[in-house]
Amino acid sequence: MNDTRLRRLGRSDLYVSPLCLGGNVFGWTADEADSFRILDAYTAAGGTVVDTADSYSAWAEGHRGGESETVIGAWLAARGRPDGLVIATKVSQHPEFRGLSRDNVRAAAHASLKRLGVATIDLYYAHFDDPDTPLAESAEVFSSLVDEGVIRYIGLSNHSPDRIREWLDICADRGLHAPVCVQPHYNLMERDIETDLVPLARERGLALLPYFGLARGFLTGKYRPGGPDVDSPRAGSARTYLDDPRGARVLEALDSVAAEHGVSPAAVALAWLAGRPGVVSAIASARDTAQLADLLPVHTLELTEEQAARLTRASA
Repeated sequence: MNDTRLRRLGRSDLYVSPLCLGGNVFGWTADEADSFRILDAYTAAGGTVVDTADSYSAWAEGHRGGESETVIGAWLAARGRPDGLVIATKVSQHPEFRGLSRDNVRAAAHASLKRLGVATIDLYYAHFDDPDTPLAESAEVFSSLVDEGVIRYIGLSNHSPDRIREWLDICADRGLHAPVCVQPHYNLMERDIETDLVPLARERGLALLPYFGLARGFLTGKYRPGGPDVDSPRAGSARTYLDDPRGARVLEALDSVAAEHGVSPAAVALAWLAGRPGVVSAIASARDTAQLADLLPVHTLELTEEQAARLTRASA
């Protein structure tokens, strides 16, 4: 048994763990065998939400999109679905299903169902805003998929506060099923959403599930001034944070809090994020079970007010 503290996802009846397992690596930097081991370890430790997208990992040479969903579907078929496991996926970026038009969203959702091997998608995100499709059209097709039992709940990812507000208002005006959560870019080094999106989410009852919770790996502590090269597809992006004057301050604060709890800096960074207003679960991925082990303490890690404030000041 575990004592993971589950949180309610907005106004839904879904309950999620503080760590949301990112599936972007499945079928890409983690092959099927490694992906199975990661999923086994995550669920055994009380993890209850896996996040993917139909486009993962179309960016990799020889990939067409759908690789991550296919791996997750194979794992579900092999293991059986753990009780309470929430599967989240997204639409708009798959090479064959771009955008948020009515026909595209409907076709993409059924393609995702087939790859995942599930009857219903628990949480279905509009992955990126589509300025070429009227918001009302997108809102209506997502709502209709809820009515049809294809999806349970709706989420928005990479939408501006104004567009989120407009989507919610359309739903209110037309009696549609509204989004219950938002997936923004948010971490100790990226806090811009605190001025606009966080207040909107709290006002409208939207749960936040931030991605890049570890700032592309920078907040793991692997990247240091003068440190060794790190074998990662995101190493270049992560190292740019060393040029930010806050970077060294944040690493120092993470090191000190991590030492006080006997956990990794990554777990501390995610615990800070999971404790921010409106956040119900922080998304992070792992290429192997060793990386995952560094993240899992977030399920039970409680920072003191002083420790959280220390991190907040360092990243200000």
